[in-house]
Amino acid sequence: MPTFNASNAQCQVFTQKEGFLSAIAHDLAIEVQAFTISVNGDFVSASIQANSLSVLHATKDGKPIEALSEKDKLEIKGNIAKDVLLAAKYPEITFASTVVQRDASDIWVEGNLGLHGVTRSIRFRVVAAGDTYVAEIPIHQPDFGIKPYTAMLGALKVKADLTVRVTLPRW
Repeated sequence: MPTFNASNAQCQVFTQKEGFLSAIAHDLAIEVQAFTISVNGDFVSASIQANSLSVLHATKDGKPIEALSEKDKLEIKGNIAKDVLLAAKYPEITFASTVVQRDASDIWVEGNLGLHGVTRSIRFRVVAAGDTYVAEIPIHQPDFGIKPYTAMLGALKVKADLTVRVTLPRW
């Protein structure tokens, strides 16, 4: 049974900005630093520590840019844990598959995502890419009772939809 974590795999979150003052804000690439993903035949499970999300960098048009200081990154990390994910109340994000289907080129995974005290069914595609498997999982924050982060009286917002990208080595 292969097991993956931050030492041999990646889990990243990509957010985008919106709102009246979005021109002064940044889209973000966020790294999950504490997670475990286990694969046992056609069963996949995952556990993510909600307080382990750290900003890698700002992005523009999907490319990294150096626009944030270390202080900015720490402040954003705190906002994610305290104000968005409520990590003290909901310390763990979980996933357990219910169906894994393979076709000629892809793997489709369905299962239950537990996030922010809410469990919902999700479905996503896993693609073989060279020596890795890559899943891009769309998450609509309000589906899990999460109010997307806002600042400056709502003039600056994080879009409700974000993407979680999981990259695992092929086994």
